[in-house]
Amino acid sequence: MANRLKDYFPLIRERKEVLEEIDASVGLRTIFYSWEQEQREEFLDFCTGVKGVKILYDSFFKEIMNPEYAPGRLNQFLSLLIGEKVTIKQVIPNDSTRIAAEGSLLITDIVVEFEDGALADIEIQKIGYAFPGERSACYSADLLLRQYKRVREKQRGQKVKFSYKNIKNVYTIVIFEKSPMEIRMLENRYIHKSFWGFDTGLKMNLLQNFIFIALDIFRKNMENKTVENELDAWLMFFASEEPERIIELIESYPGFREIYRDIYEICLNMEKVMGMYSKELQELDRNTVQYMIDEMQETIDAQKQALNEQSETIKSQAQIISEQKRQYEELLRRVEKLEEK
Repeated sequence: MANRLKDYFPLIRERKEVLEEIDASVGLRTIFYSWEQEQREEFLDFCTGVKGVKILYDSFFKEIMNPEYAPGRLNQFLSLLIGEKVTIKQVIPNDSTRIAAEGSLLITDIVVEFEDGALADIEIQKIGYAFPGERSACYSADLLLRQYKRVREKQRGQKVKFSYKNIKNVYTIVIFEKSPMEIRMLENRYIHKSFWGFDTGLKMNLLQNFIFIALDIFRKNMENKTVENELDAWLMFFASEEPERIIELIESYPGFREIYRDIYEICLNMEKVMGMYSKELQELDRNTVQYMIDEMQETIDAQKQALNEQSETIKSQAQIISEQKRQYEELLRRVEKLEEK
């Protein structure tokens, strides 16, 4: 089959050329043949343009969407997603404790500060965590507290009296490759934005904002459809590895051509791209193990609950039997007394 992507990106190499470079290096050859056959084929496919690169792999996402290298890209995506123009001022450190504790199911987690002081946590999950609402609320609260501390510290240094009006919005943005059950139930909606309201119509800025994006549902909804707006174009960029979709995207939205060119330039550096891919395979292994553990725990919890319910039922039935036995013995005593009389 003709490699159509190569027509758009002549720097894409042929499979034979890539294999020759790998075989010519002991180090590259050792890494390459340590992978499973399926993984080797996937690597060769995206290096040669047979398929697109998985953009949401942490290494690739940070390489091409890093606000420090190419700020306009993430600015544009977040502006479309939030619904107003935002400009990233800086990337700020993550909470290392949180990442260490829960990183196994995370693909990417970036915290940025906007020019107006607002904070946004952009998180990509391979598999949706259990209790996504409760978890997101906790981390949104943590993000708000971080901003509160930053503002207080800054104003303390300037000897300015602290004011809550200087606390800006915080955004918790989660992109799911495989969305949790709560989101999959709404199979026709793939972007979910929170809003705060009161039953009296009271208007008040409560600062915390949540945006959930379900790429699995997006892909399903976009089958046999064309991209009709720029936000969906970004979601297609993140979600699809199909060459036909990539070509459609760069023809309709030429700005993505530069991003794909950057990707294929990375693929020219075989040592770098193999190192990035190896890292992703390790993370995927951890994801799979953690997911299996979580599924097993859910099964164990369900079985435990069923056993507890059965235990309660048995206890209840035992109490009923005991009471019936007591009543029966009481009747026997009455009969014996009557017979004596």
